[in-house]
Amino acid sequence: MRSWKERVTHMVLFEAIGLVIVIPLSSVLSGHDTGALGVLAVGLASAAMLWNLVWNRLFDSWVPTRRRTLVQRIAQALGFELGLLVATLPVVAWWLEIGLVEAFWLDLGFMLFFLGYALVFNTAFDRVMRRRLTQREAT
Repeated sequence: MRSWKERVTHMVLFEAIGLVIVIPLSSVLSGHDTGALGVLAVGLASAAMLWNLVWNRLFDSWVPTRRRTLVQRIAQALGFELGLLVATLPVVAWWLEIGLVEAFWLDLGFMLFFLGYALVFNTAFDRVMRRRLTQREAT
């Protein structure tokens, strides 16, 4: 199981790197103002950080190993993103003053981006942490 320090490090790094990538990308693809999307993205990232703590804690209890299969990684990323999509759809529509259908497509775009990103980030993070744990045990 991850320590709270490791979990918070994971969460902050994940969201910060994701914001740097997704804000300009979503602005270009959607035509919405970078400022409005930036504020929305920071709000969504805050909600995502709370959900991240809950979801990954639950996932760790279901799959208590750092050596996860690709199917387990996909399930972890998909479960996280679907839960976040359901919770944030009304907020996206309200903030950008768009309909639920347009908000769904925009939110789906965020979700698809973060599915791939989560798969890559979580795999890399676990490898780095496994390496650090192995080095610490060797000393």
